[in-house]
Amino acid sequence: MATKLKIKKGDKVLVIAGDDKGKTGEVLQVLPKKEAVVVSGCKIAKKAVKPSEQNKEGGFANKEMPIHVSNVKKVEG
Repeated sequence: MATKLKIKKGDKVLVIAGDDKGKTGEVLQVLPKKEAVVVSGCKIAKKAVKPSEQNKEGGFANKEMPIHVSNVKKVEG
């Protein structure tokens, strides 16, 4: 069962653990079932993209991946 999280979309957070430790960013998405958040500019992964109408050539795109809630801290501001 999903728990209620204290971090909401649009909050400023500080990453306190992991590869992006010390970075701050805005919460783009909250995933309560996974107890994770997606933070702008943190935990970027390269994802393969097929060619489509919008993306004619395909290739690789950078995408923010979820970070567990215990690894972020809400920042005032």
